[in-house]
Amino acid sequence: MTSFFPSRTVAIYMGRMFLVRTFGLLAALLLILQTLDLLSESGAILAHPGNTQAQVWQYVGLRAPQIVAFLLPFSVLLGTILTLITMNQNSEVIALKAAGLSAHQVLAPLLVASLGVAAVSFAFNERIVTRATATLDQWKDVDYGPLPIDRGERTNVWVRDGDDLIAVQQVRGRGERTQLGTVTVYDRTGGELVAIIRAPQGRHAGDGWAISPATRFDVATGKLANLGTVKVAPGVRPDQFTLGKVNPEGLDFAQLASAIGDLRDAGRPTKSLEGTLWHKFSGPLSAVLMPLLGAVAAFGIARSGQLFVRAVIGMALGFAYFVADNFALAMGNLGAYPPFLAAWAPFLLFLLIGEAVLIRTEE
Repeated sequence: MTSFFPSRTVAIYMGRMFLVRTFGLLAALLLILQTLDLLSESGAILAHPGNTQAQVWQYVGLRAPQIVAFLLPFSVLLGTILTLITMNQNSEVIALKAAGLSAHQVLAPLLVASLGVAAVSFAFNERIVTRATATLDQWKDVDYGPLPIDRGERTNVWVRDGDDLIAVQQVRGRGERTQLGTVTVYDRTGGELVAIIRAPQGRHAGDGWAISPATRFDVATGKLANLGTVKVAPGVRPDQFTLGKVNPEGLDFAQLASAIGDLRDAGRPTKSLEGTLWHKFSGPLSAVLMPLLGAVAAFGIARSGQLFVRAVIGMALGFAYFVADNFALAMGNLGAYPPFLAAWAPFLLFLLIGEAVLIRTEE
C-alpha cells in the first residue's frame, strides 16, 4: 500500500495543505453564515423579557455546531480545489506525474486526509450537533425563555382519540410503564365540547388509561363532579404519547435506532427515519468524495487557460452531489425511494462519476 502513495514528505505536505485550506475556509464561511443567522434571530432572542447578551452568545454556541456540520462538506470541496489549483499553478502536479505517479496516486494523500475529516465529522455530529440541535429546538419552543430541566420526559403532549382530545403535561417512561402527569380530557361529541375531565396522574391499564383522582366539569350544566379513578382513551396506545414526535436531527445513531425500533413494534411508519439513520453515515462520508470530484482542477497545463474552467467543473460536480443528496432524502421522506437507496444512491452514483471523469481524462 505504501507504493500507492507519494513519498512520506510529499504526502504530509499535501495533506497539511489540504487540511489548512479546508478548515480555514470553514472558519471564514462559519463567521459569515453565523453573523447572518444572528442578525435574523437576535431580535427574537432579546424580545423575551430578561434576555441579555448572554442569551445571544448562548444561541451562538448552540447554532454554530449546526452550521459547521452543514458547511464542512462544502469546505472540503473548496479546500480540495484550492489545494489542487495551487499545486497545478506551481507545476507540482506536473513534477509528480513526471516522476511516474498516476492521477490516483497524486490524490491519495487528499483521500486519506478527507477520510480523517469524515471520521471527525461523524463523531462531531454524534456527540455535539445532536445535543445542540435538541437543546436549541427546546429553547425555540419556549420562545427563547428559560429552558425546562431535561429529565428524559416529554412535555405538553396532545393526542386525539376519535372526537376527544387529550392533553398531558408530562409523560414519563415507555411502553406499559408509561406514566402521565396532569391529564386533561376534552370530551367532545360531534365536534362540540361536552365535558372536561382532569386528573393529576394516569397510567396505562389494559385497553385504556386509568386517571385519578379525576374531576368532571359538565359544560351544559356547569357542575363539577368528583369521579375518583376513571378509565379514558381506550383507543390510545402508549407509543402515541411517547413517540408522537421524533426529531431525528436531535438524536444520535443509537437513540434514533432505538426510536425506530419502538415505532416499528407499534406498527408506525419509519421509512423517513430509516433514511435519516443511514444518512448519519453517508453524510459525513461525503467528504471522501470531494477530492475525487474536485480532481479535475489538478490536471491540465495551467498556462493553457483551462484551469479556471476545470475548477468550475469540479465545483459543479461537488454541488451537483449536494443537490442530488438532498433530492434523494426528500424522495425517501415521501416514501418514493427505499431508505437505503435514499441515503446511499447519490454517494455511490457520484463515486462512479468521479472515477469515470478521472480515468477518462487522466488515466
